[in-house]
Amino acid sequence: MNRRFCLAAAFATLAATTLVASDASAQRRQQMPSREELGTPAPAPIPQQEKNFPLGAAWSASTLNGKSVAGMRATLLVDANLRGTGFGGCNTFSASAYPLRQQGFAVGPLALTKRTCDKDISGFERSYLTALRGARKWDLVQGRLVISTALGDLVFERAL
Repeated sequence: MNRRFCLAAAFATLAATTLVASDASAQRRQQMPSREELGTPAPAPIPQQEKNFPLGAAWSASTLNGKSVAGMRATLLVDANLRGTGFGGCNTFSASAYPLRQQGFAVGPLALTKRTCDKDISGFERSYLTALRGARKWDLVQGRLVISTALGDLVFERAL
C-alpha cells in the first residue's frame, strides 16, 4: 500500500511539473516580440535552382535578333556527349557545345559541309552560325530555348 501511495505521489508530481512547464513556455511565447517589432529582417529567400540544359532535344530557330527566321529551317541539337549539330539553312554543322554553370553556354569551332546556296540563304546561314558561335547564355522561357549573344538573342522552338 505504501508502494502504491509513493507511485501515485510521483505521478501527481510529474503531472504538476509538466503543466507548470507548459504554462510557463506558453507565457514566454506570448511575451516574445515579433520580428517586425525587433526590426529583424525576414530570412533571405531560397536561391532559385539552376536549370538543366535540355540535352538531346531538337530545336528549330524561330527568331534571330528579334527577326523571324522560321522559313530558313535552321536547327540545333546538343546531345549527351556535348556535341552540337544542326542545319544552318544550306549546310549541316557540328561543334562542341558546352552548357556551363549559371546558364552559361559556349560553342567551339564549327565544322560544316561546303554546299553552295543562294546569296540570301548563305547570308542568313553566316548570321545564324556567327550568333551561335558567339553564344554566352541560355535560358528556357515559355518552352522556348533562348541563346543570348553579344549581338542579341537566338530563339528556338521545340522541333519534332
